[in-house]
Amino acid sequence: MTTALIVLAHGSTDSRWQAPFETLEQRLKARMTTPVRLAYMELCDPLLENVVAELHADGFNDIDILPLFFAAGRHLREDVPGQLDALRQTHPELSLTLLDPVGQHPSFADVVVSIVAENQRDSTCTE
Repeated sequence: MTTALIVLAHGSTDSRWQAPFETLEQRLKARMTTPVRLAYMELCDPLLENVVAELHADGFNDIDILPLFFAAGRHLREDVPGQLDALRQTHPELSLTLLDPVGQHPSFADVVVSIVAENQRDSTCTE
């Protein structure tokens, strides 16, 4: 079977904080042929460990994890790799690849520029 993609956010107990990530997941699913699932590192569901187990049960053995973080701080240098090591112990047949966080991608600055330009156009429009 093909590779699945998990978009990984930190997690929060505040449902208002979670909502944009859920919207992103739906938008990605609508635009991508790769199966996409949202997971959280901690504090709310669905947790990374559960999503990996579900994807594995669905027949996916190759899973890429894209952190929705600006940079690789302690969570991405220590905590998430620790979670992945534990998952590899539980599911040794899985290939789990932790991608660089979105904020480190070269095109991330282009996206920010586009957002700023769009907001500037919107604020200069007259009714």
